[in-house]
Amino acid sequence: MAISETAQKNHEELFPNHKSTLKVTDPELIELFDNFAFDEVLSYGNLDTQTRLMVILASFIAQQTLSEYKVMLDGALNVGVTPVEVKEIVYQSVPYVGIAKVFDFIHATNEILESRGIMLPLEGQSTTSMETRFEKGLALQKEIFGDMIDTMYKESPANQLHIQKLLSANCFGDHLTRTGLDLKKRELLTFSMILSLGGCESQLKGHIQGNINIGNDKEVLLSAVTQLLPYVGYPRALNALRCLNEVG
Repeated sequence: MAISETAQKNHEELFPNHKSTLKVTDPELIELFDNFAFDEVLSYGNLDTQTRLMVILASFIAQQTLSEYKVMLDGALNVGVTPVEVKEIVYQSVPYVGIAKVFDFIHATNEILESRGIMLPLEGQSTTSMETRFEKGLALQKEIFGDMIDTMYKESPANQLHIQKLLSANCFGDHLTRTGLDLKKRELLTFSMILSLGGCESQLKGHIQGNINIGNDKEVLLSAVTQLLPYVGYPRALNALRCLNEVG
């Protein structure tokens, strides 16, 4: 088996002049993987190149694959994903993955951006204040999920209501209201992160419905699952597919 011309072209687009040491030590694996990930898989779905790379970066953060994240971040920047978009992916991962797991990705992102001559900090993207974050976050939740949010608040036990309020103010008010990425991309990134975490199928189903509600239809979500398959493996991809079929 040899690496196909299509796979070579797609790989070169992301990583021009890259010299793979694994081609020397593990040539059969690289041939199998490159033909799969950079040819066969890319023939499915309707995600543009930049969106596909953003979905993969979000997944890598959720999976804690720092080395691969750094490689793919260079590729994403090479094909037009902007520094602001990259930063927003990293920031958005904090409420879904946790700052303890995102910390190293923040520093790695900063190092790569600075190595390209990009001055930090970037222009701020926040749209809320301490006074408005809850109100705006709750409004955004309802825009995505509809009446489900009122039900969640009504059915929450009194001693757990603060979690719902924190979710509205912090996750949505602090993070999802930011500019730099539109809402459809943000919700698609959330879907990709939760899919990649594994074991969060209840939340995954909720965000499948949220995606559908704002215009990311089943084909878009199936495209994301397909593009993540080489990186998350079949068990998580098939779990996501089952959730997608149950909801969508």
